[in-house]
Amino acid sequence: MTGKAPILKLNNGVEMPALGLGVYQSPPEETAAAVETALRDGYRLIDTAAAYRNEEQVGEGIKRSGVNRDEVFVTTKLWLTDYGHDSALRAFDTSLEKLGLDRLDLYLLHQPAPLEPEPWFAAYKAAEKLLADGRVRAIGVSNHTPGLLRTLMEQTEVVPSVNQVELHPYFIQRELREVHEQFGIATQAWSPIGGITRYWSDAPNGGRSALEEPVVTALADKYGKTAAQVVLRWHLEHGVCAIPKSVKAHRIAENFDVFDFTLTPDEVAAIDALDTGLRSGPDPEVIRLDTFGTR
Repeated sequence: MTGKAPILKLNNGVEMPALGLGVYQSPPEETAAAVETALRDGYRLIDTAAAYRNEEQVGEGIKRSGVNRDEVFVTTKLWLTDYGHDSALRAFDTSLEKLGLDRLDLYLLHQPAPLEPEPWFAAYKAAEKLLADGRVRAIGVSNHTPGLLRTLMEQTEVVPSVNQVELHPYFIQRELREVHEQFGIATQAWSPIGGITRYWSDAPNGGRSALEEPVVTALADKYGKTAAQVVLRWHLEHGVCAIPKSVKAHRIAENFDVFDFTLTPDEVAAIDALDTGLRSGPDPEVIRLDTFGTR
Protein backbone atom coordinates (compact mmCIF):
# COMPACT_ATOMS: atom_id res chain seq x y z
CA MET A 1 0.00 0.00 0.00
CA THR A 2 1.39 3.39 -0.94
CA GLY A 3 0.41 6.90 0.02
CA LYS A 4 -2.94 8.24 1.02
CA ALA A 5 -5.82 9.83 -0.85
CA PRO A 6 -5.42 13.48 -1.83
CA ILE A 7 -7.80 15.88 -0.13
CA LEU A 8 -10.47 17.94 -1.88
CA LYS A 9 -11.53 21.14 -0.15
CA LEU A 10 -15.28 21.61 -0.49
CA ASN A 11 -16.92 24.98 -1.11
CA ASN A 12 -17.62 25.41 2.61
CA GLY A 13 -14.04 24.64 3.64
CA VAL A 14 -14.64 21.04 4.72
CA GLU A 15 -11.99 18.59 3.53
CA MET A 16 -12.99 15.34 1.79
CA PRO A 17 -10.72 12.49 0.64
CA ALA A 18 -10.60 12.11 -3.14
CA LEU A 19 -10.90 8.31 -3.06
CA GLY A 20 -13.23 6.22 -0.94
CA LEU A 21 -15.15 2.99 -0.62
CA GLY A 22 -18.67 2.72 -1.99
CA VAL A 23 -21.03 0.06 -0.66
CA TYR A 24 -23.81 0.10 -3.26
CA GLN A 25 -25.09 -3.47 -3.67
CA SER A 26 -22.70 -4.69 -0.97
CA PRO A 27 -24.61 -7.45 0.86
CA PRO A 28 -25.19 -6.46 4.48
CA GLU A 29 -23.46 -9.62 5.69
CA GLU A 30 -20.29 -8.59 3.82
CA THR A 31 -20.38 -4.83 4.32
CA ALA A 32 -18.92 -4.54 7.82
CA ALA A 33 -15.86 -6.57 6.88
CA ALA A 34 -15.37 -4.56 3.68
CA VAL A 35 -15.53 -1.25 5.57
CA GLU A 36 -13.17 -2.55 8.28
CA THR A 37 -10.71 -3.76 5.62
CA ALA A 38 -10.84 -0.48 3.70
CA LEU A 39 -10.21 1.66 6.75
CA ARG A 40 -7.29 -0.53 7.84
CA ASP A 41 -5.88 -0.22 4.31
CA GLY A 42 -5.90 3.58 4.55
CA TYR A 43 -9.28 4.61 3.15
CA ARG A 44 -10.87 7.49 5.03
CA LEU A 45 -14.07 8.01 3.01
CA ILE A 46 -17.02 5.61 3.22
CA ASP A 47 -20.13 6.19 1.10
CA THR A 48 -23.48 4.55 1.80
CA ALA A 49 -27.18 5.41 1.50
CA ALA A 50 -30.47 4.63 3.20
CA ALA A 51 -31.57 2.82 0.06
CA TYR A 52 -28.56 0.47 0.21
CA ARG A 53 -29.92 -1.10 3.41
CA ASN A 54 -26.46 -1.49 4.93
CA GLU A 55 -25.96 1.66 7.02
CA GLU A 56 -25.92 -0.39 10.22
CA GLN A 57 -23.15 -2.60 8.88
CA VAL A 58 -21.16 0.44 7.73
CA GLY A 59 -21.28 1.75 11.28
CA GLU A 60 -20.21 -1.64 12.59
CA GLY A 61 -17.26 -1.73 10.21
CA ILE A 62 -16.13 1.73 11.29
CA LYS A 63 -16.17 0.68 14.94
CA ARG A 64 -14.39 -2.61 14.26
CA SER A 65 -11.62 -0.87 12.33
CA GLY A 66 -10.35 0.96 15.38
CA VAL A 67 -9.84 4.12 13.31
CA ASN A 68 -10.75 7.30 15.17
CA ARG A 69 -14.18 8.54 14.12
CA ASP A 70 -12.77 12.03 13.49
CA GLU A 71 -10.53 10.60 10.77
CA VAL A 72 -13.38 9.00 8.78
CA PHE A 73 -15.50 10.94 6.30
CA VAL A 74 -18.93 9.29 6.25
CA THR A 75 -21.59 9.97 3.60
CA THR A 76 -25.15 8.72 3.42
CA LYS A 77 -28.10 9.71 1.28
CA LEU A 78 -31.79 10.53 1.62
CA TRP A 79 -34.09 8.36 -0.47
CA LEU A 80 -36.99 9.68 -2.55
CA THR A 81 -39.70 8.17 -0.38
CA ASP A 82 -38.52 10.38 2.50
CA TYR A 83 -38.56 13.64 0.54
CA GLY A 84 -40.36 16.52 2.19
CA HIS A 85 -39.11 18.67 5.06
CA ASP A 86 -40.19 16.83 8.21
CA SER A 87 -39.88 13.37 6.68
CA ALA A 88 -36.31 14.18 5.59
CA LEU A 89 -35.38 15.21 9.13
CA ARG A 90 -36.84 11.95 10.50
CA ALA A 91 -34.99 9.94 7.87
CA PHE A 92 -31.72 11.63 8.80
CA ASP A 93 -32.24 10.65 12.44
CA THR A 94 -32.89 7.06 11.36
CA SER A 95 -29.72 6.96 9.27
CA LEU A 96 -27.62 8.35 12.12
CA GLU A 97 -29.07 5.78 14.51
CA LYS A 98 -28.31 2.93 12.11
CA LEU A 99 -24.79 4.20 11.54
CA GLY A 100 -24.28 4.59 15.28
CA LEU A 101 -22.99 8.13 14.80
CA ASP A 102 -23.82 11.47 16.37
CA ARG A 103 -23.03 13.50 13.27
CA LEU A 104 -22.52 13.04 9.54
CA ASP A 105 -19.83 14.42 7.27
CA LEU A 106 -21.88 14.61 4.08
CA TYR A 107 -25.62 14.20 3.46
CA LEU A 108 -26.86 13.90 -0.11
CA LEU A 109 -30.25 13.89 -1.78
CA HIS A 110 -30.03 10.56 -3.60
CA GLN A 111 -31.99 11.64 -6.69
CA PRO A 112 -33.63 14.76 -8.09
CA ALA A 113 -37.42 14.69 -8.38
CA PRO A 114 -38.17 17.20 -11.15
CA LEU A 115 -41.67 15.87 -11.80
CA GLU A 116 -42.57 16.42 -8.11
CA PRO A 117 -40.44 19.45 -7.25
CA GLU A 118 -41.96 20.64 -3.95
CA PRO A 119 -40.92 17.59 -1.86
CA TRP A 120 -37.53 17.70 -3.61
CA PHE A 121 -36.98 21.34 -2.65
CA ALA A 122 -38.31 20.75 0.87
CA ALA A 123 -35.93 17.84 1.40
CA TYR A 124 -32.96 19.99 0.47
CA LYS A 125 -34.17 22.76 2.77
CA ALA A 126 -34.25 20.16 5.55
CA ALA A 127 -30.64 19.33 4.73
CA GLU A 128 -29.86 23.05 4.97
CA LYS A 129 -31.33 23.03 8.49
CA LEU A 130 -29.21 20.03 9.44
CA LEU A 131 -26.16 21.90 8.20
CA ALA A 132 -27.08 25.05 10.12
CA ASP A 133 -27.67 22.99 13.25
CA GLY A 134 -24.21 21.41 12.97
CA ARG A 135 -25.54 17.87 12.58
CA VAL A 136 -23.83 17.46 9.22
CA ARG A 137 -20.63 19.10 7.99
CA ALA A 138 -21.62 19.41 4.31
CA ILE A 139 -24.66 18.78 2.13
CA GLY A 140 -25.12 18.02 -1.52
CA VAL A 141 -26.94 16.01 -4.14
CA SER A 142 -26.58 12.99 -6.36
CA ASN A 143 -27.55 12.39 -9.99
CA HIS A 144 -28.33 16.04 -10.76
CA THR A 145 -27.81 17.37 -14.28
CA PRO A 146 -26.66 20.96 -14.94
CA GLY A 147 -30.27 22.07 -15.44
CA LEU A 148 -31.53 20.31 -12.33
CA LEU A 149 -28.73 21.79 -10.24
CA ARG A 150 -29.72 25.27 -11.36
CA THR A 151 -33.40 24.57 -10.69
CA LEU A 152 -32.64 23.41 -7.17
CA MET A 153 -30.30 26.30 -6.43
CA GLU A 154 -32.95 28.81 -7.54
CA GLN A 155 -35.25 27.49 -4.81
CA THR A 156 -32.72 27.00 -1.99
CA GLU A 157 -29.95 28.89 -0.21
CA VAL A 158 -26.90 26.64 0.14
CA VAL A 159 -24.95 25.69 -2.97
CA PRO A 160 -24.39 21.91 -2.88
CA SER A 161 -20.88 20.96 -1.84
CA VAL A 162 -20.95 17.71 -3.82
CA ASN A 163 -22.84 16.19 -6.74
CA GLN A 164 -22.36 12.42 -6.93
CA VAL A 165 -23.03 11.20 -10.46
CA GLU A 166 -22.42 8.44 -12.97
CA LEU A 167 -18.96 9.16 -14.36
CA HIS A 168 -16.51 6.81 -16.07
CA PRO A 169 -14.49 6.75 -19.31
CA TYR A 170 -17.58 6.10 -21.44
CA PHE A 171 -19.52 8.97 -19.80
CA ILE A 172 -17.12 11.73 -18.75
CA GLN A 173 -19.73 14.42 -17.98
CA ARG A 174 -17.61 17.30 -19.31
CA GLU A 175 -20.44 19.87 -19.33
CA LEU A 176 -21.53 18.94 -15.82
CA ARG A 177 -17.98 19.18 -14.49
CA GLU A 178 -17.69 22.66 -16.00
CA VAL A 179 -20.86 23.71 -14.16
CA HIS A 180 -19.49 22.21 -10.96
CA GLU A 181 -16.30 24.25 -11.37
CA GLN A 182 -18.36 27.40 -11.87
CA PHE A 183 -20.15 26.91 -8.54
CA GLY A 184 -17.36 25.22 -6.59
CA ILE A 185 -19.23 21.90 -6.44
CA ALA A 186 -17.06 18.82 -6.05
CA THR A 187 -17.65 16.06 -8.58
CA GLN A 188 -17.97 12.58 -7.10
CA ALA A 189 -18.14 9.52 -9.35
CA TRP A 190 -20.27 6.46 -8.69
CA SER A 191 -19.48 3.45 -10.85
CA PRO A 192 -16.10 5.09 -11.54
CA ILE A 193 -14.64 2.01 -13.20
CA GLY A 194 -17.70 1.71 -15.45
CA GLY A 195 -19.43 -1.34 -14.01
CA ILE A 196 -22.81 0.27 -14.75
CA THR A 197 -22.18 -0.29 -18.47
CA ARG A 198 -22.23 -4.07 -17.94
CA TYR A 199 -25.21 -4.43 -15.59
CA TRP A 200 -27.64 -5.49 -18.32
CA SER A 201 -27.46 -6.83 -21.86
CA ASP A 202 -29.17 -3.84 -23.49
CA ALA A 203 -26.93 -1.22 -21.85
CA PRO A 204 -26.25 1.78 -24.12
CA ASN A 205 -22.60 0.81 -24.48
CA GLY A 206 -23.46 -2.73 -25.45
CA GLY A 207 -21.94 -4.25 -22.37
CA ARG A 208 -18.45 -3.01 -23.27
CA SER A 209 -15.91 -2.56 -20.50
CA ALA A 210 -13.60 0.42 -20.33
CA LEU A 211 -11.13 -1.87 -18.60
CA GLU A 212 -10.68 -3.76 -21.88
CA GLU A 213 -10.08 -0.70 -24.04
CA PRO A 214 -6.61 -0.78 -25.68
CA VAL A 215 -5.73 2.72 -24.46
CA VAL A 216 -6.41 1.65 -20.87
CA THR A 217 -4.68 -1.72 -21.06
CA ALA A 218 -1.63 -0.14 -22.73
CA LEU A 219 -1.32 2.35 -19.89
CA ALA A 220 -1.72 -0.47 -17.38
CA ASP A 221 1.20 -2.26 -19.03
CA LYS A 222 3.27 0.93 -19.13
CA TYR A 223 2.87 1.69 -15.42
CA GLY A 224 2.72 -1.87 -14.10
CA LYS A 225 -0.81 -1.33 -12.85
CA THR A 226 -4.19 -2.90 -13.45
CA ALA A 227 -6.69 -1.37 -15.84
CA ALA A 228 -8.91 -0.45 -12.89
CA GLN A 229 -6.04 1.38 -11.21
CA VAL A 230 -5.42 3.36 -14.40
CA VAL A 231 -9.06 4.42 -14.57
CA LEU A 232 -9.10 5.43 -10.91
CA ARG A 233 -5.92 7.44 -11.47
CA TRP A 234 -7.67 9.12 -14.43
CA HIS A 235 -10.39 10.29 -12.04
CA LEU A 236 -7.81 11.72 -9.65
CA GLU A 237 -6.06 13.57 -12.48
CA HIS A 238 -9.39 15.25 -13.24
CA GLY A 239 -9.88 16.23 -9.58
CA VAL A 240 -12.87 13.89 -9.33
CA CYS A 241 -13.59 11.97 -6.13
CA ALA A 242 -14.09 8.28 -6.94
CA ILE A 243 -15.89 5.74 -4.75
CA PRO A 244 -15.28 2.28 -6.23
CA LYS A 245 -17.25 -0.55 -4.65
CA SER A 246 -15.88 -3.93 -3.64
CA VAL A 247 -16.24 -6.45 -0.82
CA LYS A 248 -13.12 -8.39 -1.83
CA ALA A 249 -10.10 -7.59 0.34
CA HIS A 250 -7.58 -7.83 -2.50
CA ARG A 251 -9.67 -5.57 -4.73
CA ILE A 252 -10.21 -3.03 -1.96
CA ALA A 253 -6.43 -2.86 -1.50
CA GLU A 254 -5.81 -2.68 -5.25
CA ASN A 255 -8.23 0.20 -5.74
CA PHE A 256 -6.38 2.26 -3.14
CA ASP A 257 -2.91 1.59 -4.56
CA VAL A 258 -3.00 4.42 -7.10
CA PHE A 259 -0.87 7.12 -5.51
CA ASP A 260 2.58 6.08 -6.76
CA PHE A 261 2.09 7.02 -10.42
CA THR A 262 0.50 9.78 -12.51
CA LEU A 263 -0.89 10.05 -16.01
CA THR A 264 0.31 12.68 -18.44
CA PRO A 265 -2.17 15.22 -19.88
CA ASP A 266 -2.04 13.38 -23.22
CA GLU A 267 -2.83 10.07 -21.50
CA VAL A 268 -5.75 11.65 -19.66
CA ALA A 269 -7.03 13.05 -22.96
CA ALA A 270 -6.72 9.64 -24.62
CA ILE A 271 -9.00 8.13 -21.97
CA ASP A 272 -11.35 11.11 -22.30
CA ALA A 273 -11.68 10.23 -25.98
CA LEU A 274 -13.49 7.01 -25.02
CA ASP A 275 -16.52 9.12 -24.08
CA THR A 276 -19.73 8.06 -25.82
CA GLY A 277 -21.98 10.64 -24.17
CA LEU A 278 -24.35 7.82 -23.27
CA ARG A 279 -25.73 7.48 -19.75
CA SER A 280 -26.18 3.92 -18.51
CA GLY A 281 -28.09 4.76 -15.32
CA PRO A 282 -31.60 6.25 -14.98
CA ASP A 283 -32.43 9.54 -16.69
CA PRO A 284 -32.58 12.14 -13.88
CA GLU A 285 -34.93 14.37 -15.82
CA VAL A 286 -37.93 12.04 -15.52
CA ILE A 287 -37.72 10.86 -11.91
CA ARG A 288 -40.73 10.93 -9.62
CA LEU A 289 -40.91 10.03 -5.95
CA ASP A 290 -42.20 6.56 -6.85
CA THR A 291 -39.97 5.94 -9.87
CA PHE A 292 -38.01 3.19 -8.14
CA GLY A 293 -40.85 1.87 -6.01
CA THR A 294 -40.51 1.76 -2.25
CA ARG A 295 -37.32 0.76 -0.47
